[in-house]
Amino acid sequence: MEFDPYSNEFFNDPFDIYRQLREHAPVYHNEKRNFYALSRFHDVLDASVDHRTFSSAKGILIEDLPPEALEARPMMIMMDPPRATRLRKLVSKAFTARKSVAFEPEIRERARRLVGEIVDRGSCDFVKDYAALLPMEVISSLLGVPDEDRNEVRLRADASLTRDAGSPSLPPAALQAMAEMNAYFTDLIDERRKRPKEDLISQLIAAELTEEDGSRRKLTEPELLGFVGLVAGGGNETTTKLLGSAAVLFWRHQDVRAAMVRDPSRIPDACEEALRYWPPSHIQGRSATRDVELHGCVIPKDSRVLLLTGSACRDEREFENPDRFDMNRKIAIQIALGHGVHKCLGSYLARLETRVAFEEFFARIPEYEVDEEKCERVHMTNVAGYSSVPIRY
Repeated sequence: MEFDPYSNEFFNDPFDIYRQLREHAPVYHNEKRNFYALSRFHDVLDASVDHRTFSSAKGILIEDLPPEALEARPMMIMMDPPRATRLRKLVSKAFTARKSVAFEPEIRERARRLVGEIVDRGSCDFVKDYAALLPMEVISSLLGVPDEDRNEVRLRADASLTRDAGSPSLPPAALQAMAEMNAYFTDLIDERRKRPKEDLISQLIAAELTEEDGSRRKLTEPELLGFVGLVAGGGNETTTKLLGSAAVLFWRHQDVRAAMVRDPSRIPDACEEALRYWPPSHIQGRSATRDVELHGCVIPKDSRVLLLTGSACRDEREFENPDRFDMNRKIAIQIALGHGVHKCLGSYLARLETRVAFEEFFARIPEYEVDEEKCERVHMTNVAGYSSVPIRY
């Protein structure tokens, strides 16, 4: 048995591999790629909480990142406390439940407009014409990205995460997209320095970070770029992939779709189960800060460790009949959006967007068919889901 997170088999459907890992190799070692992987629910949960043992300071990708790459655009998701905690405090107030709820009228207006543009066409691509557009509009509005630039920002964010099957190397298109994103946001930050507005970028420029010794300072240019890039990418990718996956699942389970159309208050339950069933992020990379013994295996200090959230969400030890999609399921601990110090900062906003997106979609398009033969999945590091979901209605 081989688990290769760069293979087409993994990109397209990793759940049989996950099942084998949980049963036969809960601490899996890939000598070729030089990583270990944890696949059971409580192992992933415990490692997510234990940041002292499973560190994010070398990045959250499958491979370690060199210090110069991490400092070129530092992101709090690639740090450990206390530094990560101090940075998180600067932006967390913008993503509280109360702040997220305040966005609902704007989200609903944007969702209604997008549905209005497709409703009379009889067919569309659910991802390209709806699921990919709504989250980027919302997060761009929060950041202060002008309307005319938003689609290009989304396309560059997608390209920066795309990987070639079989290779851990960053493809040229991803490197170019990263450079273009940095250049774009550098210019936007410079514009906001000169002419501040009521947006998150302006707030971050004005913010002061409190250091461990009590001193205060402004964010550096690399820190600003790290914040903005993380919010732009995370705020777009997570919700887009959740929406696309949910649309396919609701098509496969017509009883669930019909129940939500009859009673929209069931939409959050169905979306929460979709989040567990097909989480938008399957892998979180960590580095072991000490030797760790688990299930009779030793993970040596400094080893790369992958926390397989996608597998943990299907663990038979935590969920009864985990491969059954059940909108009535009670999920005690939802780890699909992370847990511990790196739990998704925008989890409230992502859930709100998803609920509103399907409320507005079902209000105008209560029945649809998915052309599954033409659906396409993304080939991205850490992120899983669909890039294309053609539907008819």
